[in-house]
Amino acid sequence: MFTMIYRFHAVRRMLERNVSEEDVSRILKDGKTIESYPNDRPYPSRLVMGYANGRPLHVVLADNIETRESIIITVYEPNTASWETDFEKRKKK
Repeated sequence: MFTMIYRFHAVRRMLERNVSEEDVSRILKDGKTIESYPNDRPYPSRLVMGYANGRPLHVVLADNIETRESIIITVYEPNTASWETDFEKRKKK
C-alpha cells in the first residue's frame, strides 16, 4: 500500500469541487488508469478515472516507487466537451 501525499493544489481543488479524501481513495482503489505519463519528472504520473457517489472524477497522481508514496497532484470532474461520454478517452480535435 502506498501512502497518499496531497499537493497544495490538489487540496485546494478538492475543497473547491467538494471532493473528499475518501472519494480520492475510492477512485484510486476501484478506478481505472486511463493515461500514463512514464516520462514525467520527478516521478512517473498517471490519470485515474473513477466514480464517487455516482459522480465521475479524474485524479492525477505521481508514484514515487522508492518511498511508496502516491502524490496527488489534482482532482477534477471531467466534462463532455473534452472527454467521450465514458470519460476515459479524450475527444479528438
